[in-house]
Amino acid sequence: MPLLNKLGTVSADGPAAASLTRLRTVLTVFFALDGFVFAGWVVRIPAIKEQTGASASDLGLALLGVSAGAVVTMMLTGGLCRRFGSHAVTAACAVLLPLTVALPPLTHSPLALGLVLLVFGAAYGGMNVAMNSAAVDLVAALGRPVMPSFHAAFSLGGMVGSGLGGLVAAHLSPTRHLLGITVIGLVVTAFTAPPLLRLTPPRPAEPLPADGAPRPVGGRTRGLVLVFGLIALCTAYGEGALADWSALHLEQDLHAHPGVAAASYSCFALAMTVGRLTGTTLLERLGRTRTVVYGGLTGAVGMLLGSLAPSVWLTLVGFAVTGLGLANIFPVAVERAGALAGPTGVAAASTLGYGGMLLGPPAIGFMADWFSLPTALTSVALLAAVAATIGVATRNAATT
Repeated sequence: MPLLNKLGTVSADGPAAASLTRLRTVLTVFFALDGFVFAGWVVRIPAIKEQTGASASDLGLALLGVSAGAVVTMMLTGGLCRRFGSHAVTAACAVLLPLTVALPPLTHSPLALGLVLLVFGAAYGGMNVAMNSAAVDLVAALGRPVMPSFHAAFSLGGMVGSGLGGLVAAHLSPTRHLLGITVIGLVVTAFTAPPLLRLTPPRPAEPLPADGAPRPVGGRTRGLVLVFGLIALCTAYGEGALADWSALHLEQDLHAHPGVAAASYSCFALAMTVGRLTGTTLLERLGRTRTVVYGGLTGAVGMLLGSLAPSVWLTLVGFAVTGLGLANIFPVAVERAGALAGPTGVAAASTLGYGGMLLGPPAIGFMADWFSLPTALTSVALLAAVAATIGVATRNAATT
């Protein structure tokens, strides 16, 4: 059976099923919170760029702070999840993330912005690995490919966060806006962290050896995990690029109103939410391979339209098509890596995936200075096509 198409078979009933349902609900809230907080930051990037006097290259370098903080934390979080449990690490990071999002608007230079984004990125990276690790265990326990539903919550949170940002952009300063997000985030965490900590994590799909030590991961498995991480990277690159540069593209290149520009990420996030809400059905009907391949090709076509269209509305349509295409590729990649290697696999694939999401915006900034922003954004289409190609190439790979 093709690797990308293999589904779990574990199921639960009775009280265990009720516990899994509660856990799914709580984790969904955390995914939504993560997207909401991150979107609140990205829609204020144009204002903070102006506040700090940063050029496109300066902003790109500052955004490397998010990348560096997230990637370093992601590499460590897998071990923390094994030691303390993914639920405890998720709750801790859910406190840190809202606190750190209030820091960027307090800066007045590209250097200071980069330093605080290092802290923000660390919290963001830790939360993403921890909650994805918890979700992978739950997917295995449920025996259905429900991973897209969690990422749908992330996208829905992003859509709400960016939509709210567009509404308040003309009325609130970035400082007040992001401080409000901090308060909302801490209140949500106060209500959802206690039940998460009380719920027992599902048992791993494969029991640990008698001594309790993790099973050793073979070279072939590590290679497959890296392949899934590369697929995640190619598609998350596009998500990061649209989050950080879509509003600026509309304002700078198409002279859109700031409110319309701020809604650009909402169009992408809404389409991605719709795609992920239907992702479980799509995966059950098409399988993982065809979902990845068709999604990558759709994302590539959509992004070519979004980056090169001469009008605001065509650009927004292109962003929406891109969101539909990329919607389920990242969840599939992370879930398969976690099924192969547990929290270590999630950490590895997430590091590559979110590394692409966070390293993409600085790369776009440099390419925008060298060429133009529309040309730089076409790199999203290229990498989406690469993800589709990898999906075809690995269609007959077998699990080990």
